[in-house]
Order: sequence, then structure tokens, then C-alpha cells
Amino acid sequence: MLTDTIIEDDRWEQADLPALAEKAAQATLAHLDMADSYEIAILACDDTRIAALNGDFRDKPSATNVLSWPSEERGAPEPGGAPFAPQDEELGDIAIAYETCAREAQDQGKTMTDHVTHLLVHGILHLLGYDHIRDADATLMEGLEVSILGKLGIADPYRDIDGPQGL
Repeated sequence: MLTDTIIEDDRWEQADLPALAEKAAQATLAHLDMADSYEIAILACDDTRIAALNGDFRDKPSATNVLSWPSEERGAPEPGGAPFAPQDEELGDIAIAYETCAREAQDQGKTMTDHVTHLLVHGILHLLGYDHIRDADATLMEGLEVSILGKLGIADPYRDIDGPQGL
């Protein structure tokens, strides 16, 4: 298994987050022609916990949907370029908050499963060095997300919204 999921909020059990995380990780690495010999830790938490993490690590003490911490810097030096290949088996850690995900899914008219899968793919791409701060990087990352999700039978998450909300 690629993912190790730690459940802090029991609502994630009903959402079957461990299975969603593994599926998202497998699909992301397969799409990028990467081996499945990496490790990703997933923290399934609530808004209170993710707000504390967001405050501690980003000086933004408010809830967000997903946070990621790559195990090493892999970002591309040039806008729109490919990130550096992982040098370590451990890709990093992801935290995901139940209330924010549920609220966003409802507000955007998406199933919780589809929205969470998108956020997990998004977080895994961050672990691999992809980002969306520069326009060229955002175009590359969003294109990868759409392709990966399409292979999973999930519609383009950016089609009916104005940009990556909360990502």
C-alpha cells in the first residue's frame, strides 16, 4: 500500500477515506509513470485540527480542505516545468478536514467521494512538487488533476467553478 491513513475524525470511516486515498495515490503515480513503492501518510481530521495545523505551518489559523507537507523540496525551477523526481521512499504527509470537504462538496453540487478524491490527487501532486502559484504551474497541475480524475470516472472539477476553490 502507498498510503497509511490515520483517522482522527470517525466520520472519515464512513467516507472510506483509506480506500479513497489509496485509489487516488495509485492513479496519480500510474498517470505519471512512477513506481508504486512510495509512502504517503494521510491524517483524516476535522476543521479544528486542520485550522491548528494551518496556523502552525502557514500562519493562517483557519480551516482549509487539505494541507500537504512534502518530505523534500521537489518544485520545478522553471514555470510549467516538471518537478524533480523523488529521492526518498517517503513522499510526505497530507491532512484533510471533514467539515470543510463536506461543505465544499455540497456547495459545488459534487459527491463527497468525488470531491475528496480530487483533493487527495491535488495533495499528492503537491507532495510530488507540483504547485499552482505561478500561472504556468497552475495550468500544468490542473491539467494533470483533470486527466487523473477523468481516468477515475470523475468529471473535471474546474468546469463549473471559478478556479481551484480552497486549494
